[in-house]
Amino acid sequence: MPAHVSDPDDLALHGPRVLGFASPGRIADRYGLDRDEVEDRLLEHATRGWVTHTRFADSAGWSLTEAGRAEDERRMGAELELTGARDLVTEAHGRFVPLNRRFGKVCTDWQLRPTRTEPMAANDHTDWRWDERVLRALATLGRDLAAVTDPLARCLQRLDGYADRYAAALARVDHGERRWVDSPEVDSCHTVWIQLHEDLLATLGIERGQDA
Repeated sequence: MPAHVSDPDDLALHGPRVLGFASPGRIADRYGLDRDEVEDRLLEHATRGWVTHTRFADSAGWSLTEAGRAEDERRMGAELELTGARDLVTEAHGRFVPLNRRFGKVCTDWQLRPTRTEPMAANDHTDWRWDERVLRALATLGRDLAAVTDPLARCLQRLDGYADRYAAALARVDHGERRWVDSPEVDSCHTVWIQLHEDLLATLGIERGQDA
């Protein structure tokens, strides 16, 4: 049976929740939608008080209001009931939680390199043994992530792509582009990871921090 394809109207609302401060083009690219259609649906959602548009300097994007978060969670819950996927997503979230703790530790190790005199010393990336250990841990987490998301992708199309995006970011790190580990400005390992976490929380209606 092919994976369930979510309603574009639902994805236009869900996109800002998962992606954060998101443009119509970014939402459209993530879910394979038409950019103009996404923009039209966002404008409709805005009239209902579900999303708001904000501009900062040269950037602009959409985000959910509290009412929009509630509506998004209602729709995601309805989709789970429609597809019978609630148990599958709940199980995947349960497997993700310990991975998330490991990922947080690995990201800390990428950012900090403690010394005998400075336990919070920044990692200057001159200790290749330290960085290689971190990168091996990131690669292992990528394989574990795929084991969690692959069953989800076979059920819900909108949950596809996370493992591939993570692997693509890690490949860029392997080619010396260090910012692809944790930069919020690109589709880094960290960006992909937190988006999946937010996707699972929104889908199951769990408040961030309540699954730690």
